[in-house]
Amino acid sequence: MQGVEEQKTLSLTVAYNGAPFCGFARQPGQLTVQGELEHALGLLFRREVATVCAGRTDAGVHARGQVVSFDVSEEELRDRTPRSLLRSLGALTHDAVAVRAVEERPRGFSARFDAVSREYRYFICVDETPPVFMRDFSWHIPKPLDVAAMEQAAAHLIGEHDFKSFCLAASAKDKPTCRNVNEVSFARERVMGENMLVVKVVGNAFLHSMVRTTVGTLAMVGRGQREPDWVCDVLAARDRSAAGENAPAQGLVFWQVNYGE
Repeated sequence: MQGVEEQKTLSLTVAYNGAPFCGFARQPGQLTVQGELEHALGLLFRREVATVCAGRTDAGVHARGQVVSFDVSEEELRDRTPRSLLRSLGALTHDAVAVRAVEERPRGFSARFDAVSREYRYFICVDETPPVFMRDFSWHIPKPLDVAAMEQAAAHLIGEHDFKSFCLAASAKDKPTCRNVNEVSFARERVMGENMLVVKVVGNAFLHSMVRTTVGTLAMVGRGQREPDWVCDVLAARDRSAAGENAPAQGLVFWQVNYGE
């Protein structure tokens, strides 16, 4: 039996195209990012390896800087370096997954519980014609968006609030729904010649579908379908039906995790 003193904690920084996957979290009989990672780790260490992620992503949502942690023994790491693990994981995981870094962490480090904040970015294509290169990574809204109104609306979301209206109803049942949002900002970027409005959302943690509902709600304001102060009513309602639609999954990227380092 392995002694506690022999345990080491490693983390992976992982990028993935979410299109082929039924989300991050393992599901029996389904292709998932966690399932792929744990299968690869199982082949390497010849045992089941349980992983913890910084934030679960839904089906079709992408990641640039997902972080996953797991424990191994000193014996299992013998003759293995982070670089060799990186190469091995690259060979064993799905083509839509890229392990960008392998790092040793303080023993007991948790990708989830040690995270200080998480950052998501949502890409809206604002060109009149549909995107070609960013088709699978953005939401096309050809109607001009009033970004100033969206900024006014987003200001109501900053700080600690009950975001029950922004959460998938079934996931919110009997669970705490207060979260702290640090930033909701907007930037115009040109990607592969296509014009994007990038919505950056940073918070301590997020509820199921919270970022996509936030973007869908702000898009209604940007289209002139609601006034900016309507977002206050949405928060107060604590009812998912009060908010806007879920923005499509393919426009969302789990950008990075901050551990206060």
